[in-house]
Amino acid sequence: MTLEACTELLRQQDPDRFGAVLVADAPQRPALVSLYALNLEVARAPFQSNEPMLAEMRLQWWVDRLTEMRRGIEPPLHDVLSPLWSEWGADAGELAALAQARRRDCQREPFLNPEAVVSYIDATTGALMWFAARRLGAAGAAHRVIADHALGSGIAAWLRALPKLQPLGLGLEAPDAGAVDKLAEIGQEALRRAARGHRAVPVAAAAALYPGPRVPRFLDEVRRGNIDCFVETPAISPFQRRASLARLALTKRWWR
Repeated sequence: MTLEACTELLRQQDPDRFGAVLVADAPQRPALVSLYALNLEVARAPFQSNEPMLAEMRLQWWVDRLTEMRRGIEPPLHDVLSPLWSEWGADAGELAALAQARRRDCQREPFLNPEAVVSYIDATTGALMWFAARRLGAAGAAHRVIADHALGSGIAAWLRALPKLQPLGLGLEAPDAGAVDKLAEIGQEALRRAARGHRAVPVAAAAALYPGPRVPRFLDEVRRGNIDCFVETPAISPFQRRASLARLALTKRWWR
């Protein structure tokens, strides 16, 4: 198995992270590609069946394979797991917790309040960003900064997806504009804290912290009431994506 399948999966389904990978040092790109491809597979596993029990079984397969990898057991030949094992070895077993965090998606459970959304983003986007950043040289002293940055960018991504999540029962329990405003505020504050502490993060880790295009502006527009996240959120144009990634490549500046 090679990285081609992972690369194509990432290119098609996660263009922001695909672009960010190209900013990383070349020797680190295979590790990031395999990591992000796994994240895509784990994230979509709960949606491969409308029956919660079947969705749980699909997700559990990933949990079991990652748990085995943590014990040093090589996975069966697989387009994603084989490259992941090649690049990460037993360390990939830590990602079992990332898969476990997706278990609530199988049950189609809405979030009761903004705090529940924050916990979910910490366990998904936060865990993924920290895992990638460590590979690119981030030390323990940077963990809080990276967690804040992941929270801010994760909230923005979640709010962008809310028009699709809400009908699936994975959004908020009720279409509460106040809860959306609170989430946007939490995201803004988290990004500001991360920006103040950016010196704790090595420049080499910039690719792992790319938040996606126009994140601060999006959160600001949500707070101003110019975007109704329950109806529709503005799409990211190819030009905006290219400009944002070019800025990252030229400056290695992931914070705003």
